[in-house]
Amino acid sequence: MAEKDDAGKKEDKKAELKISGMNCPTCVLTLEKSLSAVEGVDTVQVNLATETARVTYNPEKADLSDLEKAVKDSGYGVINERAVIKVGGMVCASCVETIEAALRALDGVMEAWVNLGIERAYVTYNPHQVTMEDMRRAIEEAGYQFLGLAGEENLEQEKQEREKDLHDKARRIWIGFGVSIPLLILMYVPILSAEILPYFMFVVATPAFLYLGYPIFLASYRALKNWVLNMDVMYAMGIGVAYGASVLGTFGIVLTRDFMFYETAVMLAAFLTLGRFLEVRAKGRTSEAIKKLLGLQPKTATVVRDGSEKEIPLELLQPDDLLRVKPGERVPVDGEVVLGESYVDESMITGEPLPVAKRVGSEVIGGTVNTNSVLTLRATRVGRDTVLAQIVRMVEEAQGTKPPVQRIADTAVSYFIPTVLVIAFLSFGLWYLVAGNTLLFSLTALISVLVIACPCALGLATPTAVTVGLGRGAELGVLIKRGEALEIPEHLTMVIFDKTGTLTRGKPEVTDVLPYGISNITLLSLAASVERNSQHPVAQAVIREADRQGLTLQETVGFDTIGGKGVIARVLGEDVFIGNRALLKDRSIPLPPEIDQALTGLEAQGKTVMIVGTGAQLMGLIAVADTLKDTARQAISNLQEMHLKVAMITGDNIRTARTIADQIGIESVIAEVLPGDKAREVKRLQDSGEVVAFVGDGINDAPALAQADVGIAIGSGTDVAIESGDIVLMRDDLLDVVAAIQLSRKVMARIKQNLFWAFAYNAALIPIAAGVLYPFFGITFRPELAGLAMALSSVTVVSLSLLLKGYIPPVRRLV
Repeated sequence: MAEKDDAGKKEDKKAELKISGMNCPTCVLTLEKSLSAVEGVDTVQVNLATETARVTYNPEKADLSDLEKAVKDSGYGVINERAVIKVGGMVCASCVETIEAALRALDGVMEAWVNLGIERAYVTYNPHQVTMEDMRRAIEEAGYQFLGLAGEENLEQEKQEREKDLHDKARRIWIGFGVSIPLLILMYVPILSAEILPYFMFVVATPAFLYLGYPIFLASYRALKNWVLNMDVMYAMGIGVAYGASVLGTFGIVLTRDFMFYETAVMLAAFLTLGRFLEVRAKGRTSEAIKKLLGLQPKTATVVRDGSEKEIPLELLQPDDLLRVKPGERVPVDGEVVLGESYVDESMITGEPLPVAKRVGSEVIGGTVNTNSVLTLRATRVGRDTVLAQIVRMVEEAQGTKPPVQRIADTAVSYFIPTVLVIAFLSFGLWYLVAGNTLLFSLTALISVLVIACPCALGLATPTAVTVGLGRGAELGVLIKRGEALEIPEHLTMVIFDKTGTLTRGKPEVTDVLPYGISNITLLSLAASVERNSQHPVAQAVIREADRQGLTLQETVGFDTIGGKGVIARVLGEDVFIGNRALLKDRSIPLPPEIDQALTGLEAQGKTVMIVGTGAQLMGLIAVADTLKDTARQAISNLQEMHLKVAMITGDNIRTARTIADQIGIESVIAEVLPGDKAREVKRLQDSGEVVAFVGDGINDAPALAQADVGIAIGSGTDVAIESGDIVLMRDDLLDVVAAIQLSRKVMARIKQNLFWAFAYNAALIPIAAGVLYPFFGITFRPELAGLAMALSSVTVVSLSLLLKGYIPPVRRLV
């Protein structure tokens, strides 16, 4: 490390960065050169074996973000860890700034931001530089509670802390109003003499004021110690001025006994505490959806070992354990049925209202309910790998992202408190020094402005709506993976559907059986007997249909494939062939006009048609097609009613694609597109000005899902590709595409509504509190009423957000 000549210079710091993407000694040289070029860096050591870079640098000239940028500019990555910390004691948007500032001040913290609605701090940090203990200390020294990491099994502790906080606030509220209301009555009812009253009020109000005001003054002291101006500072100033003026008036120091604000000071503190009590209680309800999901998992599981059953804690389960689930019990973890048949209620995970049949080989999801028969399962995913755990983790992470609209509130809050302080002291100065009004009136205006102003509503407007909205989405089986995805559906112009597996079921099914001279059953049985020797998807469709009808298949011999034309085998002593027109031509078998007409008609519908015959005799036609999903037409119709363009993209030829599209009312068709080119087509449409949502199965469409403005991956229960898309649909139901867009738009509308009320409240009431209406109408705002209005503003915003808990997308109401 370089020697420091300047005694006043800060000591050099050391950083250890975990690097990704290094694979040769050249990488080491590239990184060392790039890091050494950063101003303030003294020494650099890059270790290829451990994939780390140790850097000594001057903190006055460089910081960790500079080092990380140098690494990324060189084409490598820095591996940081991310923690979600539960924080208690936050009451307003200024608390968010205080905690963020305290965490960002720690060496090694790359990024920190706080969600007030769910009381979480999201921290990206270098574990070699900063520890969780450092973060705990920083949060507690800032005056807040460190309640552990999200995901830890301490929900009960979090609940107890919240209940304890609510109980404490409730006690203070009762004492506050129990003292202030009688004091208010004494001010207007002459029970005590004018000489005794001030001293009596001083004796009665002081203990109550100190008890009520202690948390406010303590929080303001901690904020000022961290060089932060927050609401606690303003509240402390407001109630402090009211109480201080009362004391000075009581003892005749500077002020007269006209300045009796004892009941005002105590009642204000009570209203401030009431507002925070209601906020804490309401915020506790915003994340109920996640808590409900976490509560789905049972604490124990019945494991089968050596033929006997044993109940063990869930955390002791291992993959491949055999589990027994009785009727009425919850499935403990994800698994595969190895014995038994039953119906399982998956509504709490997928939103599917009807129980789903499960038999040997079926997959079941942890947290679902077995309804009517005993099932034996083999555990496939346990702990953090289960679908339920992934859903919870994904929703929590999404709640921890800021939609771009949040920037409006963040910017407003940063200017809010300084502006209000200016208005408060300006109103005092104008009334007292310019207008020549009384000191009592001017002081009342000052106090009213200080207590009525509230950025809390602004700070809560977005995070509470996002938290409740995403939680509601999870309950409906619509998983929105990032807050940013909420804004895009509002501006969508086009929705593109992949065809295979999205609009269609993804596997061919028999649609038509047209026999000639024999029965349907005989034709299907003969065809299935031949085709069971083949693995072709069309052959498998015939076998599934025969199995569905319970047909008995015959033994075959001499099975042979005729490349690109069909198959042939000997059944019951006769050669049975299945093929296309080319096969008939090879065998010189004429096609009767009526069969030719039927064949042409089926082909015009985009179906694959098999001609079945024996010897030189035709026995019939079997048509196979990838059938449309039941809700495809309704979903497309609903999207078009929302004035969205709808397109279909497929690798099929234009004739087949057009046939499918016409059946469900899609006008725009993009056909003959290779899987790898779908993203390019999406980009082409975006370049033409479209805002695109791409709907795919989430497995083969990853590039297109990523390219789209919003990617919607449609799955079915355990098959859902959690990592794909911005929005993941748990059910294989196209109506949920419509529901996802409607939910996103509803949440955004509620955020805007919240922001409107938050801005409108402050814009309307702060001038009134400052006395702007007094010269015209004689209207002023008593400080007590200002305190009540402040309390109601935040509660209004949180309550509006909580209304989303009962939201049902219109498309779901029709089902």
